[in-house]
Amino acid sequence: MRIPCVDAGLISPLVQLLNSKDQEVLLQTGRALGNICYDSHEGRSAVDQAGGAQIVIDHLRSLCSKTDPANEKLLTVFCGMLMNYSNENDSLQAQLINMGVIPTLVKLLGIHCQNAALTEMCLVAFGNLAELESSKEQFASTNIAEELVKLFKKQIDHDKREMVFEVLAPLAENDAIKLQLVEAGLVECLLEIVQQKVDSDKEEDIAELKTASDLMVLLLLGDESMQKLFEGGKGNVFQRVLSWIPSNNHQLQLAGALAIANFARNDGNCIHMVDNGIVEKLMDLLDRHVEDGNVTVQHAALSALRNLAIPVINKAKMLSAGVTEAVLKFLKSEMPPVQFKLLGTLRMLIDAQAEAAEQLGKNVKLVERLVEWCEAKDHAGVMGESNRLLSALIRHSKSKDVIKTIVQSGGIKHLVTMATSEHVIMQNEALVALALIAALELGTAEKDLEGAKLVQILHTLLADERSAPEIKYNSMVLICALMGSVASALLKELEAWNPWAGGSIFLDVAGMALSALPTVVFSVLCCCTDECPSNLCFACIP
Repeated sequence: MRIPCVDAGLISPLVQLLNSKDQEVLLQTGRALGNICYDSHEGRSAVDQAGGAQIVIDHLRSLCSKTDPANEKLLTVFCGMLMNYSNENDSLQAQLINMGVIPTLVKLLGIHCQNAALTEMCLVAFGNLAELESSKEQFASTNIAEELVKLFKKQIDHDKREMVFEVLAPLAENDAIKLQLVEAGLVECLLEIVQQKVDSDKEEDIAELKTASDLMVLLLLGDESMQKLFEGGKGNVFQRVLSWIPSNNHQLQLAGALAIANFARNDGNCIHMVDNGIVEKLMDLLDRHVEDGNVTVQHAALSALRNLAIPVINKAKMLSAGVTEAVLKFLKSEMPPVQFKLLGTLRMLIDAQAEAAEQLGKNVKLVERLVEWCEAKDHAGVMGESNRLLSALIRHSKSKDVIKTIVQSGGIKHLVTMATSEHVIMQNEALVALALIAALELGTAEKDLEGAKLVQILHTLLADERSAPEIKYNSMVLICALMGSVASALLKELEAWNPWAGGSIFLDVAGMALSALPTVVFSVLCCCTDECPSNLCFACIP
């Protein structure tokens, strides 16, 4: 019957009735319009064109402070009408936001929090609007966090708490609201729910435990909210989260590891946590999930270890603690998310750690797995991280044995291909690794370099106007290293190649560079500025 009502032209007269002073007329008109809008594009469009939404919002503002039962009933109907009007319709939700409905609804929630029907309708309306990114700024300018936390604390019934959760989750994606929720005491409520539900085997309790712990992790994604809860590593919340890691509950293990990963977003926090035994807790957790373990827990624990390994001072400590051995246990994993984090963790650990890089680089099983993953075209992240770790093993170890292992495992072609990556940082890493190969072990790698068409790729990089200065520089350094070989097939290929027609500028420049390199020592140097922001430029210096 909705479309016939629209076709009969009833919407405009009904909207005019919204200007009535009679409360009963307003009540029945609001119900009628709400029913016509329900799941009806035609109904919503007609109400929109007649200007019905603005009139209803004006009524909500003017009646907001009146707490008599009849008025609260009317407010509930009007909220329901707006919910049906905008449900799952981004453009109409945006319209309501622009009309300023959010501050009015928040005010309604605060004044009428004792009225269950009106409160529920406000929550549903919030749920409709909170998904829209444009709503977050308006919500952040109100006291929505305080009102929702107060309401949450009063709820005993699972279904009512679930309604509040459904509003909190999208709002907590905004960093400003994250901090407001933390300051309003939401975290304490969540921790209490976890404590109450952790031993229950009821389906609804398990679901609520998951929702509460997931929301807790989400709150830690904000820098300010995270740091406030960390409290120098001595805060009650941080300590409670730590207790989740040794739990027998997989959901709490997951949430605990993810929380640690979120706390580990600055050097100070990372250093404190490593010094206070967090690494050992995470390794113990990983040990419990080696054989047929929970993939999400594996991924989360590896994420935390990767973040903790970023500060330079932590690397040696984590290597001494046996993190490398713990991580390598997951080398046989066939799950791309686990593979991705495993690779990232190892790459962080060996950064500027020559001994560790050499040890890993001579691990044939690891290198063979890396070469295999370098071809994982269905998983770009795994493929990229495999290439980067392969390069890192060479760059940080500067070891002939590592290069030989990589050559024997078929990794050279992937490093050459990596030099053509769309990402400058990966191109640089590849070129530095290739230059080290050319300088240290060209005889072993020459055939593979030739087969991978290295010279043609260098030609392309140097001829391409879009190549970054450091890419061209590192390409020239690699060419110089290649030209240092005697009777090399690659050298002959270089000599036959003149990238600038009509002259021998290339050979002159390369020869001058080569003559300045009687002794090869490898270091990090920038070709174009005093300090290289990417820390990836390579040079041979006497």
